[in-house]
Amino acid sequence: MAAKPDIAESAVPTAGMSTELVREVAGVSLTTQRQYVIKRKFWSFLERIFHVWTVDGQLIMYIKHPLLKLREEFMVYEDEAQTRPLLRVKSKQVIAINFSYEITDANTGALLGSVRKQGLKSILRDKFIVLDANGQEIGYAEEQGASVLRRFFPWLTSKHAIFANNQQVAFIEQKFRFFNKEFTVDLQQSSMDPRFVLAIALLALIAEARRENG
Repeated sequence: MAAKPDIAESAVPTAGMSTELVREVAGVSLTTQRQYVIKRKFWSFLERIFHVWTVDGQLIMYIKHPLLKLREEFMVYEDEAQTRPLLRVKSKQVIAINFSYEITDANTGALLGSVRKQGLKSILRDKFIVLDANGQEIGYAEEQGASVLRRFFPWLTSKHAIFANNQQVAFIEQKFRFFNKEFTVDLQQSSMDPRFVLAIALLALIAEARRENG
């Protein structure tokens, strides 16, 4: 008889004192997944919290993004207890127009790649340049659709696409929800590390949240 996976369930407080059941399944492989859901609350004061789920409800990434740190840096964990670090995302600069972020494996320190925001070009449409571990430009991530309208009407849903090596490797689309922000992420078959692709998606959504709250 096949062994059943280890499943841990915990109740997590949400808006209105309700609870959300979090299901963590040991050994979920990002290399076998192609669709994800990213969620965060509408409003945060000291930090933005992101959950990344598989479509069948398994938590694979948990992020507390600080709002008040001088140099932007945060960890990506596999669990809400923050006992299993997965990635480290760190800005290279304290003050800059084109911020650059290094994304490393939290356990080995290996650099997966980096992302550089195009500050001036992002005024009307967010855009990021994607570089590999050797610092070579391999693609970009870009806001799609009615980006200008979203600057004036932030409740309009957003879309982003990630391109690398002359192909689209991911598409991020917001779903309209009343009490939180929810995004679907579809990954295409590619040679890119899916952890790196999801980190790029998270940086795009963090930039969007910063603009909406700013």
